[in-house]
Amino acid sequence: MNEEEMKNQEEENILDQQEEQEVDNAETTADAEDSEVTDNTEEAEEKDPLEKAQEEIEQLKTQILYKTAEFDNYRKRTLKEKAELILNGGEKAVSAILPIIDDMERAIENGAKTEDIAVVREGMELIYHKMMKALEGLGVKEIETQDADFNTDVHEAVAMVPGMGDDKKGKVIDCLQKGYQLNDKVIRHAKVAVGQ
Repeated sequence: MNEEEMKNQEEENILDQQEEQEVDNAETTADAEDSEVTDNTEEAEEKDPLEKAQEEIEQLKTQILYKTAEFDNYRKRTLKEKAELILNGGEKAVSAILPIIDDMERAIENGAKTEDIAVVREGMELIYHKMMKALEGLGVKEIETQDADFNTDVHEAVAMVPGMGDDKKGKVIDCLQKGYQLNDKVIRHAKVAVGQ
């Protein structure tokens, strides 16, 4: 090998070393950038769950506010409806009774004009039957007492009648005051005399 070839060889070696150094530098730079990107994505990943959680908390707070306001409105509306029912609950009953009051007023006027008691009695019976039909329409029923077994749920014993025999023992003998039920709820017990 001559000198020129040796110089060329040395130059090539130097160039190869420089290229290797540049490649190493480039790899180091790339590794550094990759680590920075990785660090940044890790930070972004760390921030994302936190941000997501905070957003979710805000959404839940908003939902709670809406639900609370909705419940308050519901409660106020329910209280208002309840107050209206209490104030106007008897409207149906009063409306059913008003025509009967009109009939009673007419009967009083006509009773003063006539001397016939049978006519007055007939008018009163008609009004009574009309009143009972109006009450039935509202769900009011008379409690049966005739030949019924004594039942403490619907009857109230005001007298015990001894010496009625075994067949009348524990049975209703006489009804002193009628009892009534409203939709199967006793609103007034029947006052009865019971056989002993």
